[in-house]
Amino acid sequence: MAIAVANCCFSVLSSTVKFGYSVSCHRHLATSTSHASLNALSPKATNNKKRAPKKSSSTSPRKFNAGKDSVSQKKLPGRSEDEKSSLYADVTSGRGDIGRLHSTGFKSFGTQRKDKEFQLDSREQKVEPGILQDATFLNAVVKVYCTHTAPDYSLPWQKQRQFASTGSAFMIGDGKLLTNAHCVEHDTQVKVKRRGDDTKYVAKVLARGVDCDIALLSVESEEFWKGAKPLCLGHLPRLQDAVTVVGYPLGGDTISVTKGVVSRIEVTSYAHGSSDLLGIQIDAAINPGNSGGPAFNEQGECIGVAFQVYRSEEAENIGYVIPTTVVSHFLNDYERNGKYTGFPCLGVLLQKLENPALRACLQVQSNEGVLVRRVEPTSDANNVLKQGDVIVSFDDVHVGSEGTVPFRSNERIAFRYLISQKFAGDVAELGIIRAGKFMKIQVVLNPRVHLVPYHIDGGQPSYLIIAGLVFTPLSEPLIEEECEDSIGLKLLAKARYSLARFKGEQIVILSQVLANEVNIGYEDMGNQQVVRTSI
Repeated sequence: MAIAVANCCFSVLSSTVKFGYSVSCHRHLATSTSHASLNALSPKATNNKKRAPKKSSSTSPRKFNAGKDSVSQKKLPGRSEDEKSSLYADVTSGRGDIGRLHSTGFKSFGTQRKDKEFQLDSREQKVEPGILQDATFLNAVVKVYCTHTAPDYSLPWQKQRQFASTGSAFMIGDGKLLTNAHCVEHDTQVKVKRRGDDTKYVAKVLARGVDCDIALLSVESEEFWKGAKPLCLGHLPRLQDAVTVVGYPLGGDTISVTKGVVSRIEVTSYAHGSSDLLGIQIDAAINPGNSGGPAFNEQGECIGVAFQVYRSEEAENIGYVIPTTVVSHFLNDYERNGKYTGFPCLGVLLQKLENPALRACLQVQSNEGVLVRRVEPTSDANNVLKQGDVIVSFDDVHVGSEGTVPFRSNERIAFRYLISQKFAGDVAELGIIRAGKFMKIQVVLNPRVHLVPYHIDGGQPSYLIIAGLVFTPLSEPLIEEECEDSIGLKLLAKARYSLARFKGEQIVILSQVLANEVNIGYEDMGNQQVVRTSI
C-alpha cells in the first residue's frame, strides 16, 4: 500500500519527485578530475567524496564514458545499482569527488537592469554559422583550477586529503564570473586562466547556490580583465534550436566546442543540489571539464550553463544545461540580499487527481487540481493548508489534474516550475477546494528545512565527543561515506521520509566509539540514533 501511494505522489517539499527513483539511469555531472574519483552523493543524485580508507567503485564506460582516465562513481543512498546519479562536467582529482551538480548561465552583471534585477539581453550579435571558432565572445570562456579539501564526515574533526580539479567558467561583467557550484565545492584555492594566456589568476567565491549548482566568482586583478568582453545572455530557446557548448573538457588544454540541438525543456532533477528546476536537454557532447561552460545559440548569446549528463545503456547523447531563467534567479537573489538564499518551496506533498472517483469524493467538479497529501510542519503552508485540500490554481494559473501548468505555446510543465520563479519570502495566492467549497489563500514561500541535510552549511560537520563516544548529526554525506548497510534500515527510512517538526531539528547519532578504559563494553556500538526518553 505504501509503495502504491509513493508511486502516485509527487513532492513539492524539496522540489524533487519522490518516485523518480524508479528510473533506471545515470545522471552525471560534467566534471573533469585529475586522478581522482567522482562519486554520486545524495539519494537524489548528488556527488560526494569518499574517505581515503574506503574503496571506491570504478565507473564502467557504460556509466561514464566521458574520456576520463580514472573516475569512480559512488553508489547513491536509496538507489539501486542502475539508479546511480551524476558525474560533473568539471574535473575532480585526488581522493574523493566533488559532491554535487548543476549550473546555468544567465544575464551578466554588466548588462541592462530594471529595478536592480537582471534582465535578458535581446540584442543579437549576428554570428554567422561556421565561423563560431573565430567569434570574439569565446574569449569570455575561462578555465577554472580548483583545489578542494573536503571534510571527513565519519571522522568529523579532520578533513580528507586535498585534491585538484578543473572546470570552465565565463565572464558576466562587473569583475565577475559564473561557474558550477560543484566545480568549487570545498575549495581552498580557486584560480582561473583566460584563453590564449599562460597566467593563472586567483579567484574568490562570492556566492554558491547548491540547489541550482551555480557559483559566482570574482577576480580582483585588473590585468585579468584587460580587453575582456562579458557574454550577452539570451532567452529560453525553442525545441530544435541549434546550441553550441564551449569549455575546457578532458582531451586537451585548449578550448573545446561541440554542437547539437535543444531536445527538451522541462523541470529536471539537479543532481548536485537534489532539487528539481527548469533544465534544457541537448544532444551536444558534454564531457568532464565542461561544467560551468556556457552554451550559445546561433546569435552568439549565452542560453545556459552546461552541468550534467545522463548515462544509461538505453540512451546516449543526453546532456543538460541550466537555462538563463535559473541563472537570472540566482543573480537577482544575490543582488537583493547580498547573499544567496535559495529557491523556495511550497512545503507540501501532492498527489495527482486523474481518477474520476477520487475527484468525486473530494467534490471537485472539473478535471483539475492536485491533492494535498501532507504538509511540512516547518513551512508557512502548515498554517493555511490542510490534508485533503485540492490546489486548483497558483497565482491565478490553473493547475491540471496531472500536476502541470501551461508553459509557452502548446506546452505544459510541472507545477513546481511556478514555485521556482518565486524568491524566498514571496507570497503566493493559491486557489483551493476544501470540502467542496472554493476559496483563495495566501502562502509565504521559503526554502525547505531538511531534517537530514544534503549539504552541510559551512562545510565542516559538527560533533561532540564524550568519554570516547562520538556524536554527530545525520547527513546525506555521512550516509554516503558509511554506506547504507552500516546505517541500518530503520535509521535510513527515517532519514528518507521523516520531516522536520521545527527549524533546527536534527537526527543525532552515535557514529562510533573510540576505545578507552572508560567505555569498555561499548566498543562495538556505532551508527545508532540518540533519542530523548522521559524517566
